[in-house]
Amino acid sequence: MRHTKLVFAITRNATSKKLCNSNGCLKQLSIPGSSPSLPSIWLNHRPFHISSFCAENRTAPPKTNETEKTLKNENELRSDVQEANIPDMGPNWQTSFYGLSAQPFSKEISSTLTAPLSLEDVEIKPDGILYLPEIKYRRILNSAFGPGGWGLAPRGNTTVTSKSVSREYALVCHGRLVSVARGEQTYFDPEGVATASEGCKSNALMRCCKDLGVASELWDPRFIRTFKRERCTEVFVENVMTKKKRKLWRRKEDRFTYPYKE
Repeated sequence: MRHTKLVFAITRNATSKKLCNSNGCLKQLSIPGSSPSLPSIWLNHRPFHISSFCAENRTAPPKTNETEKTLKNENELRSDVQEANIPDMGPNWQTSFYGLSAQPFSKEISSTLTAPLSLEDVEIKPDGILYLPEIKYRRILNSAFGPGGWGLAPRGNTTVTSKSVSREYALVCHGRLVSVARGEQTYFDPEGVATASEGCKSNALMRCCKDLGVASELWDPRFIRTFKRERCTEVFVENVMTKKKRKLWRRKEDRFTYPYKE
């Protein structure tokens, strides 16, 4: 019995020398099956028992400074990844007025936009209102800014009533807001709402182009009177279906087609 106590005492002293340094504090240990190392400062503040270091998957509590540094590095890495993978989407044109009146366009672009209208392109509605077909506006914008250099951005939702469709659009040219206008279009059949929506967009384009000086003659009273006097005429026509007669406007070289008869 005395021999057993002596062996145990010798073994305990040897173990203590291996685990402790010259100051009596525990050394940094490496435990198989756990973390690579256990800080001595942590071990010295815990009740010592050799079995506590043999538990599987035991790790030291993280240090506050190291944790903050790790989180900072992770946030910086996440930010770099987002910047690399997510492109800049630019302004939100539903609400933004980015670039409005920032600077004038070049003289070449301005000359294209404000060039005098060709009288052959101007049309007249039966009620006497002059207009330029919407495709002509698009051709002028393509000539000035290039295809893809301009666009119409919707602002807000489409408003549909029992008789009309309306929606607000923004004209954006070379990445800058140029004008905002609300287009509208009437319809008579509920199945024609989709077509009316396209007409609404074209109407908004025409109104936005006024701010660029495109086809500005169509809002000049003197030009309107001169054009109607020289190139248009008002004639009596009969609706062959209802037999009703009325006065309608047309260009002098044109003729009315079915259901109207002059």
